[in-house]
Amino acid sequence: MPKVAEGKKIPAFAADATGQQTIHSKELLGKNVVLYFYPKDDTPGCTREGQDFRDRYPRFCKLKTIVFGVSRNTVASHEKFKAKFEFPFELLADPNEKLCKLFGVIKEKNMYGKKVLGIQRSTFLIDKDGVLRKEWRNVKVPDHVEEVLAAVKGL
Repeated sequence: MPKVAEGKKIPAFAADATGQQTIHSKELLGKNVVLYFYPKDDTPGCTREGQDFRDRYPRFCKLKTIVFGVSRNTVASHEKFKAKFEFPFELLADPNEKLCKLFGVIKEKNMYGKKVLGIQRSTFLIDKDGVLRKEWRNVKVPDHVEEVLAAVKGL
């Protein structure tokens, strides 16, 4: 069961990130934050989603909104993925699934006839006060980033 809920403050968290950083949720107060969870670095859908956020990143910045991608990959994997596709935002590493569990994005999936646990593509919009304002679960990549931008504009 996720520990986050729309209209409620998100619990404090910290996560290792690209750029040799550790991101602490308390340091994000004062800015809107988009956390998008994706299954795996350098796969077709995850790459397209990252590119969509990259291409619209200046629009998020104008709205005082920080974007972070999150997956279970390591920081080293994230660094390669970020560099390859020139993502202007940081990627958070969650190999122990702490953030994934906090946001309730680990789901049973069917891969090649086998049931496995993996990240359900999901996005969360957190306002400048640390309150979860909107969540999108089981995201389909086309047009998703435009939906997120529209929600940010509505804050």
